[in-house]
Amino acid sequence: MKKIEHSSEFIVRDYECDMQGVVNNSVYQNYLEHARHLLLKNIGLDFAGLTEKGIMLTVIRVELDYKSPLISGDMFRIDTVMEKISPLRIVFIQSIYLIPENKLVLSGKVFGTSINSRRRPEMPEELETIFDDDFLKKGNPEIS
Repeated sequence: MKKIEHSSEFIVRDYECDMQGVVNNSVYQNYLEHARHLLLKNIGLDFAGLTEKGIMLTVIRVELDYKSPLISGDMFRIDTVMEKISPLRIVFIQSIYLIPENKLVLSGKVFGTSINSRRRPEMPEELETIFDDDFLKKGNPEIS
């Protein structure tokens, strides 16, 4: 199965923390979403541009395992791997690590599909082609 990989680095902002001083559980999904959008942008796909074309990328399932909390000022890295797992579904395997300790903070899987204008699942050509051998031959080092 062909995979597309990307890493992004971030810093925790004060307002992302709850009363206990740790990042609120819901904020992690925002972090993961931003990292997925950066992966897409890195391979030439713009989330907003796809939406304008009527290509609605949709999350259909999320599995998250929280391992260790982040606090304000922490630097962290999100590693994202995108795989096509069926003709209509993609999974993003994502992990958050504390920098510089490289300590696992969260591991998760985000399953998605694309919805067409009739509100039916459909894999658009823009996504289909990134898993084609021709796309891989262009020399993108983050794809294996």
